[in-house]
Amino acid sequence: MLEIDGGDGGGQILRTALALSMVTDTPVEVTDIRGSRSTPGLRPQHLAGVRVAEAVSDADVSAVEVGATDLTFVPDEPSGGDYHADIGTAGSVTLLFETVLPLATTLDEPLTLAATGGTDVKWSPTAAYYERVKLPLLARFGLDAAVTLHHSGFYPAGGGEATLRLAPSSLSALDLTARGPLERVVVHSKASTSLENKSVAVRQAAAAEKRLSSLGVDYAVEQPVYVPATSPGSALLLEARYAESVVGFDALGERGKSSEQVADEAVDAFEAFTATDAAVDEQLADQVMLPLALAGGEVRIPRVTAHVRTNLAAVQAFGLDLSLSEASDGTALLTAPGYDS
Repeated sequence: MLEIDGGDGGGQILRTALALSMVTDTPVEVTDIRGSRSTPGLRPQHLAGVRVAEAVSDADVSAVEVGATDLTFVPDEPSGGDYHADIGTAGSVTLLFETVLPLATTLDEPLTLAATGGTDVKWSPTAAYYERVKLPLLARFGLDAAVTLHHSGFYPAGGGEATLRLAPSSLSALDLTARGPLERVVVHSKASTSLENKSVAVRQAAAAEKRLSSLGVDYAVEQPVYVPATSPGSALLLEARYAESVVGFDALGERGKSSEQVADEAVDAFEAFTATDAAVDEQLADQVMLPLALAGGEVRIPRVTAHVRTNLAAVQAFGLDLSLSEASDGTALLTAPGYDS
């Protein structure tokens, strides 16, 4: 049984281990899960991911609960069908989707995962980013997947609902070494209806528009929207469309943070990205590793972060050939020949 040390990073190592265990049919033991975190062990969103993987692959799983630091996972062949997960907190539904997304390369039948939790929360892609950036980019290389947002969920109550639909897919090699010229930046702004009287979504969009105008880039502003939500909250996404790629920069509202600060956060990240020669944004840098390792190809990322290094080690532990080469300008090239099952 393959043993993975989960102590150096967060939930990403666990998600990678579960996904690759199912794809490669490799039993795995993950130890010291989130050992370096202030609250080590499985949190509700991680346990939900384990339960989904268990159901999808009819796996034998050791007895685990919230707080558990070790688990063993012995998968059978993953199967399509309809699945549901209720995280029970504002834990990220998009990160939950990461556990099953790589299965597109092995499924014989479509898979649907309906999840309840946080759709726009810290330290994870927002639902809009997933829908407008990540999935469309991977669709260029053959991924047949779509996400539908039914109800927005902000911290702390969560309560958001989204569904991932995944079809059997044959991925071509990822060619993301250059992004090409910028075509347009599209601004997506939303807030809970409880913040409509303060015009939060409108102000976020207006502030982003002002900044983008000063940069001299071509942009479009989608109509700001207000959505029902259990907890108040807001989100802003800059969807930057390039000739050869699409990248995204999102920011979240929170108590004590003005709408203008939310916009500045997203635009600052966009500006920092444009100063590099990367083809994908920093958020996608570690998440692109699994499709890259499976399909093969090359991807230039903005910089090497701790997340990149820990996820790289987890992928390599499964025997997948994935290499990292750092450039003098700070970017790095991820390269893989592809996985032959």
